[in-house]
Amino acid sequence: MTQDDPFGTTRHPHGRACDHAALASEVISILNDRQVVNASGARQVALDYLVRAVIKRVDFDARLVLDEMGAYRLTHDALIDIYIPKAAEHLGALWMTSDMDFAAVTIGALRLQALLGEAAQSLPGNHADMTNILHALVIVPEYEQHFLGASVVAAQLRRLGCDVSVSINESQHQVVDRVEHDRPDMVLFSCARAAALETIRGTVKKIRQNGDPAPVLALGGAFSGITDGTRKRTGVDLVTNTAKDVVGFATKRQKALGSR
Repeated sequence: MTQDDPFGTTRHPHGRACDHAALASEVISILNDRQVVNASGARQVALDYLVRAVIKRVDFDARLVLDEMGAYRLTHDALIDIYIPKAAEHLGALWMTSDMDFAAVTIGALRLQALLGEAAQSLPGNHADMTNILHALVIVPEYEQHFLGASVVAAQLRRLGCDVSVSINESQHQVVDRVEHDRPDMVLFSCARAAALETIRGTVKKIRQNGDPAPVLALGGAFSGITDGTRKRTGVDLVTNTAKDVVGFATKRQKALGSR
């Protein structure tokens, strides 16, 4: 008398072992894929976790998320330099494809800003030589809507030992007056839209007219475009999305001026 096998036909023990090995291999392969470091230097599994945390959580606690990200063995430097900017880019991409509305993207950006603040507070500044500390002004031009990128740059500069001020949505006249009064060593413009380039060009021109020597003028951000064309169009000294580049440029400028 035969009986139905609810689990299918009986297999040879060696066959089951092969199936289990294949399944285990597939699981390991998937896990390894998730651990792969992408072109930005981020592990995808950690980046995905951060994006979910800022999008889906009802009660968002920046301190708790920061602690949870530590389970991925991420330094706070990596969060500031890589993971928070990449998560912000992901939110922007979701908005561009209409998978998230503007309100949800704004909430996510604010949460990333809170996480940035928590991470930055825990980092000691590099004040090895307080006599040569550099003063920086980070500018989000008038009518620009972004702020997270400028905050990331400010945190990076402070970590490098700079004294940093941030100007958000001030008029060209206000920015020029601030530069003339504060005399920063470097001014960094954060640019997200092509429309802001003309405003930046006019501001750069006025700063150069009022200062001798003028501070180091740099341009970065989502629309900076690492090209000589952008640098020449706006009149800045360099175009970069790396804070260290600007600090290095300003340090060399100071040494050159001091040797005269």
